[in-house]
Amino acid sequence: MSKAKPIDLAPFIKAYDVRGLVGSQLTVEVVEALGAAFVDEVDAAGEEIVVGHDMRDSSPGFAAAFSDGARARGGNVVLIGLCSTDETYFASGSLDAPAAMFTASHNPATYNGIKFSRAGAQGISFKTGLKAIRDRAQTYLEVGIDPVAVPGSQREIDVLADYAAYLRQLVDLSGIRPIRVVVDAGNGMGGLTVPAVLSTAAGLSELPIEIIPLYFELDGTFPNHEANPLDPANIVDLQKAVLEHGADVGLAFDGDADRCFVVDERGIPMSPSAVAAVVALREIQRLRITQPDGDIFVIHNLITSRIVAETIEAAGAIPVRTNVGHSLIKDQMAATGAIFGGEHSAHYYFRDFWGADNGMLAAMHLLAEFGSQPELLSVLSDRFSPYASSGEINSVVEDVAAATARIRESFAEEAEFDELDGLTVTGITADDASFWWFNVRPSNTEPLLRLNAEAGSAEQLEKIRDRVLALIRA
Repeated sequence: MSKAKPIDLAPFIKAYDVRGLVGSQLTVEVVEALGAAFVDEVDAAGEEIVVGHDMRDSSPGFAAAFSDGARARGGNVVLIGLCSTDETYFASGSLDAPAAMFTASHNPATYNGIKFSRAGAQGISFKTGLKAIRDRAQTYLEVGIDPVAVPGSQREIDVLADYAAYLRQLVDLSGIRPIRVVVDAGNGMGGLTVPAVLSTAAGLSELPIEIIPLYFELDGTFPNHEANPLDPANIVDLQKAVLEHGADVGLAFDGDADRCFVVDERGIPMSPSAVAAVVALREIQRLRITQPDGDIFVIHNLITSRIVAETIEAAGAIPVRTNVGHSLIKDQMAATGAIFGGEHSAHYYFRDFWGADNGMLAAMHLLAEFGSQPELLSVLSDRFSPYASSGEINSVVEDVAAATARIRESFAEEAEFDELDGLTVTGITADDASFWWFNVRPSNTEPLLRLNAEAGSAEQLEKIRDRVLALIRA
C-alpha cells in the first residue's frame, strides 16, 4: 500500500501567519513538522521557546504536537497554556524567547492557526522567515523529522498575573471616575484576560470600573456569534447591552483578544482610527514629560483616517505612513523606534510592549482618557472622527490591472497617485473642507479589490465612493 502524499502547506501558510482548516490542512503531523521547522529557523536548539494556545477544541492537542516537534530538534518548550495572543507576546518579550501562539483569531471554529514571533516578540512574515519555516516543515513531512542527539525539555508556567500587573504599570486606571463598561468577549480569550486586567481575578487591586460581561465563557465553537467585531453583525448584542445597562463604554474583543473594538454610550461604534488618535496623543504627551526635546515617531498605516496624522503632527510628533500589515508594522516599529502604531483594523502597537500589538492596552488607554474627564464617550469619539469614511468595501475583480488602469485614467487630471500599498488617489482640492482620498488594494489570497475612502463631507464621500466602485466593477 503506497504512503499517502503529504499535505501541501503552501495554500494555508500566507503573508503573516498559518491559518487553515482543522483536519484537512492542519493536522497533528503538520503541526509537529512546523514545530521542528520553527526551532531550526530561529536557531533555538538548546534555547527556550514559548508555546501558548486559545480556547479552540483543537488548540491544546496542536500545542502538544508542536512541542513534540520542537523538542525533537532541541528546543526547550515553555508551555503557557490558555492565553490571549498578547500574553504570548508578553512571554516572548519578558523571557526574550521565540514564541508560537495557536489561534485562528476571529475565524470560525473549523479553523486554527499559528502566529509566530522571534525573541522579544518580533514579528515573522513570509519574507522574514515564515516561508523558510514552511519549506523546512514540508521537507519534514516528506522524509520525517531528524531528531537531535539531545532532545529539548518542557516546562509549564502561568503568565496571566504577571501580564496583568505589567499592563497596570503602563496605564494607571486607579484615579479615574467610576465608569460602567460592557465587555463582549465573544467566548474568546478576552473572557480570561479582562477579569485579570480590569478586575481582581489575578489578585490586583479593584479599579473604579464596573464590568458587565457578555459571553465570557471560553468556548471555541463560538455559540453566540463569531468573535469578529469587525463585522457589524457581531457587535449587535454589545450595542443592545450598552443601552440596556446605561453603560458608559462597550468593548468587544476578537477570538484571541489582540484586537479591541469600542462603542460609545449610544451604542455607536468608535472608529479604530479615532481610538488610534486618542492613544497616540496620550503616548506622545507621556513621553514629552521625560523627553521634552527630540523626535517622536508614531506609525499609522495608509488607510487610517487623516485625523490620525493630523493629531500626531499637532502634538509635535512625526507621523510615519506605512503599508497595511501586522509584521510590516512591527518591523517599522523596530526600525523607527516609534512609541506607538495604529491600524484601521484595530491593531495597536506599543514600544513599551516590545513593539507588539495589544488590544487590551489600547482599551486601557481609552478608558484612562475617558475616565479622566467629564464628557460622554460620544463627545470624545466625534472629536476624533471629523471626516466621512467608507470603511472597507470589497469587490470581486478578475482583472485587477485593468480596473486600476480605469481608475488612473478617470482621475488623471484631478488627483495625485501614490503606490505605497496598492494605489492611493488624493484629490487636488482648494480647501480642506472638500478634501478626499481613496485607496484600492488587491487581496493577497482572493480575486478581490479592497476600497477605502475618506472625504471632508458625507456628500463628497458618496460621490467619490460610487464613482470608484463603478470603475472597479465596470
